[in-house]
Amino acid sequence: MCGIVGTIHFNGSREVVSEALLLKMRDSLIHRGPDGAGIWLSKDGKTGLAHRRLSIIDPSASAAQPMRNETDTVVISFNGEIYNHGEIRAELLSRGRKTWFTDHSDTEVVLRAYEEWGIDCITRFRGMFAIAVWDQNERALWLVRDRSGIKPLYFSLQADRLLFASEIKAILIDPSVSREINERSFFDYLSFLCVPAPDTLFKSIKKVPNGHVLRISADGSVVDRRYWDVLDHVEDLSSTSDEDIRERLLWELRDSIVCHKESDVPVGVFLSGGIDSSTNAALFSEGETERIKTFSIGYEGDYTSYKNELGYAKSVAARFGAAYHEKLLTADDAVGFLPDMVALQDEPIGDPVCMPLYFVSKLARDNGVVVCQVGEGADELFWGYPLWKKSLELQRLGNLPAPRALKVGVKRLVESFGDENGWAVEYLQRNLQDRPVFWGGAEVMTHRQKLEVLSPRMRRRYCSESSWDVIRPFRDRFESKTRTRHPLDWMAYLDLNFRLPELLLMRVDKMSMGVSLETRVPFLDHRFVQFAMSIPPTLKTRGGVLKGTLKSAVRGLIPDEVIDRRKQGFGAPISDWLTGSLGEEARRTLKEFCRETDLLDWSAVERLLNSNRRESAWHLFNAALWWQCYIRDCR
Repeated sequence: MCGIVGTIHFNGSREVVSEALLLKMRDSLIHRGPDGAGIWLSKDGKTGLAHRRLSIIDPSASAAQPMRNETDTVVISFNGEIYNHGEIRAELLSRGRKTWFTDHSDTEVVLRAYEEWGIDCITRFRGMFAIAVWDQNERALWLVRDRSGIKPLYFSLQADRLLFASEIKAILIDPSVSREINERSFFDYLSFLCVPAPDTLFKSIKKVPNGHVLRISADGSVVDRRYWDVLDHVEDLSSTSDEDIRERLLWELRDSIVCHKESDVPVGVFLSGGIDSSTNAALFSEGETERIKTFSIGYEGDYTSYKNELGYAKSVAARFGAAYHEKLLTADDAVGFLPDMVALQDEPIGDPVCMPLYFVSKLARDNGVVVCQVGEGADELFWGYPLWKKSLELQRLGNLPAPRALKVGVKRLVESFGDENGWAVEYLQRNLQDRPVFWGGAEVMTHRQKLEVLSPRMRRRYCSESSWDVIRPFRDRFESKTRTRHPLDWMAYLDLNFRLPELLLMRVDKMSMGVSLETRVPFLDHRFVQFAMSIPPTLKTRGGVLKGTLKSAVRGLIPDEVIDRRKQGFGAPISDWLTGSLGEEARRTLKEFCRETDLLDWSAVERLLNSNRRESAWHLFNAALWWQCYIRDCR
């Protein structure tokens, strides 16, 4: 795992790449790559790539980056892992490319695959990656983000040049890049806890969406295309038996986990005690001759808003003979970590799970592990959230034939019962507008609640706007490609393309790389995703059992007490903590933010902090901390 940066000056620009600036950009990402660094500048000085290295596969100097071919016509800077690099290497050798390889790294395979097949080589890669390729013959720069968006990639397009990096902070090293807030993105952030791609909370900085490749020509033109969509790769499993599907599910997952184990450095597993991480640990332990290492996080004390799962994690670790490691966090840990959290985030990631993720990553790194497998993606693929079950029921009710006048009457009746029915009103309104009920698994505020906390100026500006504008492109693409039109397939498709790449995977990447730990996501291997999205939704929802298909496939592999326990997501006791010192810090920070930015209304924010919905203020607090770090303190 690594950090990449670079820049290209367009034709007509009198300037050349500043080596000093490029080095500063690169070294702002030393946490992503403490093991080495490199830089490459084109002969005409118009293009530069740089790299920070975290050595995972082939730590030798010959695998250093940026890596170039013998003629300097192709240069790459690459962040990620290509798990099938051995297969691709063998294919290239069989095609007569016997003198191409000088090391055993996946980086050289990426370079040579590009030489052989051009940019379409990315469709052959099995892994996670953010790749920059400079092609001297084409006079073009390629930027690629992996299919699921596991690795981040940002860029800023200026009048005469383009800058890119693994993290926003590297781009902001350039003083000419504006730090102006994208207010429309802030409006959407209030809904979704993150900013939807391709935008960020900085008006001048964009991000490459998952499954996309950008071609930036020397004349400044940019072409963006989607190279992968899961719905283009689903199978028809309607005539396949339930038993065969369960057997194949376990086979595909085992194959993915084996691929994700490849490393020349120690690998471990994050273990929460839930089905996903327990399955990961069970399959990871197969064939191991030494005890695997697992890492778990919990909280000191008893809280009403979150219960520790460490008992389940210990039980699973003991079952598979793992070396179990845990850490208990306190509210003081949370308060002390806030400055580092927002600095690592780059833009607000309004999910408090960033805190335990950082500390469990640090626990792993402190115990000699450089790579860890995590369980993200299973809930989205196998109907794992109670919210999804509720959304499916509401969608079915909304699809029942009924006169519009009756639906309007029901909505008005529900509204008359007060603010506690805000989400019911929101869903009824969506149904009246022929829109799906489900807009993503991370929605935290209704449209009305957003308008209440916005400042008067922002309220006037966005009162007639809707975050449906964010969801519509996903919906249009889904409707043009889906075979089933089933609401569950819509939920999975939306979260695979929005919530996962821009929220869940970014919190994992930013927090783990903050301690120089690589995290891998076997449930989001693209082959496994394609198979999981092919499973009929009627099978996934049979009997109303959340994650029923996965549970039946792994029963006997992991303890029944883990499979049959009540669902509890990985979280933090934010509601409890906001009643203490963390709450005091949130009040001070948010009050200042409201006073100086004219984005939020302090009186409305204060009411939220005093309500039984105070945990909903966390993402507002997160945004205010981000503003302090990246805007106020940089003036």
